[in-house]
Amino acid sequence: MDLGLTNKNVIVMASSKGLGRATALEFAKAGANVFLTSRSEASLDETADELKQLTGNEKIYYQPCDMSSADDIENLFQEVNQKLGSVDILINNTGGPKAGGFEAVTDEDWYESFEKNLLSYIRTTRAVIPHMKEKQFGRIINVSSSSTKEVIDHLILSNTFRSGMVGLTKSLARELAPYNILVNTVGPGRIETDRIIELDTITADKEGISMEEVIDKNNQHIPLGRYGKPEEFAKIVVFLASSANTYLTGQSLVVDGGMLKAL
Repeated sequence: MDLGLTNKNVIVMASSKGLGRATALEFAKAGANVFLTSRSEASLDETADELKQLTGNEKIYYQPCDMSSADDIENLFQEVNQKLGSVDILINNTGGPKAGGFEAVTDEDWYESFEKNLLSYIRTTRAVIPHMKEKQFGRIINVSSSSTKEVIDHLILSNTFRSGMVGLTKSLARELAPYNILVNTVGPGRIETDRIIELDTITADKEGISMEEVIDKNNQHIPLGRYGKPEEFAKIVVFLASSANTYLTGQSLVVDGGMLKAL
């Protein structure tokens, strides 16, 4: 299948590791021009070199960006427009918010998570829409969480703001469809990333069991019997963002190995 990604301009947020890095790698393999971001310039430099070596694609660019900073996002897209000219595909992605139940989080935690995990997506989307409208083509993928389908205990911030992301996605999909701009949300289930290690470590400490036991217990609830790999998630994102997808928009999908029972 031809994904039509050769020389498409793609920006992947939070892409120096984890799901963002895996997604950027798949785009680079497909011949896209890829712009990376994260807070660490050293990590970005290392990731850019790795992607070039793995794919032979030299059109890999990067700039540090704190997703909670409006100024950083504005400066980022000035650089993106200078390097790429415009953005065809935006992959919104950030690290997960602080773990904890309702009584464990403060007003400051709520404000921080809102700015990092929802307002940042709004700001980046605002930056790319004018060019996408002009070109009559665009793909926006909002990376979320399985909590958009089934709330996760002790993750009140994620449950709240990831759901807001779904509302944003559906609204944008309807507004932007006349311009051939497709907008979707993709949430990971238990994918092997630093975030899942963090959450499993919290569970292990709370229950007084080993990480291996936590993983074994979780695998029992996954029909495929294992955690997913970042590249398995990334391939779904790349398909949805490609020219091969011409009709699916406004959807909230979960890549979870069949874990969720919710319809």
